[in-house]
Amino acid sequence: MDFELPEFNSEFDEQKAISILSKVISYLLDREFERLLQICYRIDLGEEKLKSILHESDPDRIAPDLAQALWHRQKQKVEIRKRYSANE
Repeated sequence: MDFELPEFNSEFDEQKAISILSKVISYLLDREFERLLQICYRIDLGEEKLKSILHESDPDRIAPDLAQALWHRQKQKVEIRKRYSANE
């Protein structure tokens, strides 16, 4: 599976990452939905958040909304780790 991910460079920012992630999610929504659910579970997105996006987002916004939510969740986890490692 080739998602044509760009080489990392200094111009790579959050919006570009979410855009790329959105394309991958779109692929998974169409072809490997179970795998997408497993990824969401592993990232600990939250069942309510996932259901909300899948059932309430416009069909053409599901992949971008899910990409945004997954990105935000990963950022939260990084912040939590930083906070706890700073307290040690």
